[in-house]
Amino acid sequence: MIRLTKEFTFEMAHALDGYEGKCSNLHGHSYHLWVCVEGVKNDANGMVMDFHRLRLLVQQSIIESFDHSLLLSKTKENEEVIDFLKKRYGRVHAVDYIPTTENILEDFARILKAVLPANVKLHSLKLQETETSYAEWFDDLI
Repeated sequence: MIRLTKEFTFEMAHALDGYEGKCSNLHGHSYHLWVCVEGVKNDANGMVMDFHRLRLLVQQSIIESFDHSLLLSKTKENEEVIDFLKKRYGRVHAVDYIPTTENILEDFARILKAVLPANVKLHSLKLQETETSYAEWFDDLI
């Protein structure tokens, strides 16, 4: 079994509804995402997965959708704001969770598991939100 990791960067804003602190306000981060997959080398080319293919899958399923976007919890209180922001700016995601780093990671894992080839398993994700703060997700822990 061999693991491959690819790093990505993107910009995204969010607000944490119900949080008692500064992060309840709308704010953004320069995120760093590490995607680690694992599998067995293919005899034809000696690769678990081509890094270029992994980059394209993550770009298409995560980065293109979330880069320079806003994540807000889909709540009754946020309905009008989300509708207005979507009409005005477009790149707004109304999500069924509070958009903490931990919850975003679980969402990204769900998305990536659905697009990876059958012979490649998502091993882990690391999402760095600030220079000194990050969360990690491991498949074997869930």
